[in-house]
Amino acid sequence: MKIRISFLVLASLAVWALDFAVAQNKRDTVASKVLAIEKKWNDVYKRGDIAAMDSLLADDFIITVEDGSTFSKPGYIAHNENSTVRVEISEMSDLQVRMHGNTAVVTGAYHEKGTEKGKPYEYRDRLTDVWMNINGRWRLIASHYSLRASQ
Repeated sequence: MKIRISFLVLASLAVWALDFAVAQNKRDTVASKVLAIEKKWNDVYKRGDIAAMDSLLADDFIITVEDGSTFSKPGYIAHNENSTVRVEISEMSDLQVRMHGNTAVVTGAYHEKGTEKGKPYEYRDRLTDVWMNINGRWRLIASHYSLRASQ
């Protein structure tokens, strides 16, 4: 009887450990997909690819940029279409993904350098991007960039 109970407890622990490992592997796989699309978002921005940008943003997307201005999806796309900004460097680092069901929160550091209206600029920011899986596709629903305190 003791052996049977011990075996059942051991079997239950093994099943639980396997379930945990499978769930962790799935979470890591999804996080990797989110990081890949985060990098795509950065590349799309740097290239000024408006069509690709439109496909990545949720309809109710909102962004807060370094000066505190906010843009909706149509406003942000129009701003980028008509922009005098030329991005030379657009780099992300220290990216971390936190999964919450069908929502992923990406945090990290961001460095951008370029020219605006012919004048050079450079930002070193912190970023937070919120991605949601909507009908099987990851869409950016919110983005926030803020300057580091030392700037």
